[in-house]
Amino acid sequence: MFKFNNMIFPIKIPENEPIHTYEKGSIDRTKLKECLNAILKDFVEIPVIINGKEIYTGNTVDIRLPHNKNKIIGKCHLAGKKEIEESIVCSLETSRIWSEMPYQERALIFMKAADLLTLKYRYLMNAVTMLSISKNPYQSEIEAVCELADFWRFNVFGMHSIYKEQPPHNSEGTYNFMEYRPLEGFVLAITPFNFASIAGNLPTAPAIMGNTSLWKPASSALYPPYIIMKILKEAGLPDGVINFLPSKGSTISEVCLNNPHFAGLHFTGSTEVFNNIWKVCANNIEIYKSYPRIVGETGGKDFIIIHKSANLDAAVAATIRGAFEYQGQKCSAASRLYISESIWPELKEKLLDEVKTIKMGDVLDFSNFMNAVIDKGAFDKIKSYIDYTKNSNDAEILIGGNCDDTIGYFIEPTVILTSNPTFKTMKEEIFGPVLTIYVYKDDAYEDMLQLCDNTSIYGLTGAIFAEDTNIILNSLQKLKYTAGNFYVNDKPTGAVVGQQPFGGLRASGTNDKSGTYINLLKWTSPRALKINFVPPINYRYPFMIE
Repeated sequence: MFKFNNMIFPIKIPENEPIHTYEKGSIDRTKLKECLNAILKDFVEIPVIINGKEIYTGNTVDIRLPHNKNKIIGKCHLAGKKEIEESIVCSLETSRIWSEMPYQERALIFMKAADLLTLKYRYLMNAVTMLSISKNPYQSEIEAVCELADFWRFNVFGMHSIYKEQPPHNSEGTYNFMEYRPLEGFVLAITPFNFASIAGNLPTAPAIMGNTSLWKPASSALYPPYIIMKILKEAGLPDGVINFLPSKGSTISEVCLNNPHFAGLHFTGSTEVFNNIWKVCANNIEIYKSYPRIVGETGGKDFIIIHKSANLDAAVAATIRGAFEYQGQKCSAASRLYISESIWPELKEKLLDEVKTIKMGDVLDFSNFMNAVIDKGAFDKIKSYIDYTKNSNDAEILIGGNCDDTIGYFIEPTVILTSNPTFKTMKEEIFGPVLTIYVYKDDAYEDMLQLCDNTSIYGLTGAIFAEDTNIILNSLQKLKYTAGNFYVNDKPTGAVVGQQPFGGLRASGTNDKSGTYINLLKWTSPRALKINFVPPINYRYPFMIE
């Protein structure tokens, strides 16, 4: 129960936000298209936001549509060293007030934000996400609206669950209490381009626990975070609790990681960047007031195993969704596939026939399954892997492989077949619509499991398709450390907050399971209190008395 201004209201386990489908003829579809058209006619200017003040630095980047690269719908001002230093001062000052606010009041802010997002801003949030990072309506709906609302609601529930966890009072005359304080200092949130939900969760999860955050959004995804800041402001989040700092990664890292009040990092991005940040933190450990909490979700090289006992139609559907939804730009996207030799001919035919039906193009055409990759850097990187395959003797492209950046950054869904289980595209993260297949002999299943375990440095998601229960149980045991999220007869993407807590191990991150109390505990510094109502007045113990 929450007690607030003499009112008590219950806290129950939240229900996941229902997904709107935007089918033809629906009012949702009409309203979404109206929003899309309005944004295309408008021009947004996104400022730096420190202590609620909008700052226009004059150092700007354009907001371009990935699927129509010459269309600019806005610009964003970037924070420099001066603004970042100012935001740290603001964050430290605000933390004194924010950390003392009753947690019930903090909870109400984020519960209101979730309702504002799903009721008032649903179509706007989807529209800016679709246009600025090139997502189809469903991909945007499930994460930019539903998952973000789930994060806020489940995190509020998680906070309540943590705070109510108290020690027993076993001794007469004493009272024990656990105080869950925020960290001493500020938290730096560095967020990715591919999920508005993650972008919104990383700075707010620490804030829900009473911390103040500096938010550095991805430079290729600035519009959705700006809308999130507006929602949080309207929900009543006090100025300075989250300072919004679009900037260069090198600039914000230089300032924040060298500040003695740096208390924590909430990060989603590449393994390479995360490793470099960790090294800087280690080298600076003596200057910090407290040991910083480092939480990160990084790369993935996610797999699907299709056993000879599998339902092939289900496996094909999951493969296509797992590999090619949002152009494969998910850390959980399927990028390597292991298939039993005896079923390969039939599965190959089914898979290629389905891939041929995939439509790709502008997000305004709702019949498109795929859209564009995020920018030229991503386009060039993905294309380099396809070109490498075309020039290799160990692999062949079965379908796709064409890349066209004339209008937007479009890369066809590409399926590669390799005879080398450690081929480059089987090992390295590509972050694009490229799936590599290795066919294993039916009697070499155990060897294939070991191969799958050892091929990649990552450990984020994986899936197995099989109807043989013994095969499933054996695979789960042998692949215990290959994935923080493992799926049986389902695609390795689409974890739902509250149902499949998400996070990976090995080079995929610290596995702190966003959206759960496990993650929230990272943003607290507990203090145990003991109050003795009747303290002893003599130092002697009974055994000492003759």
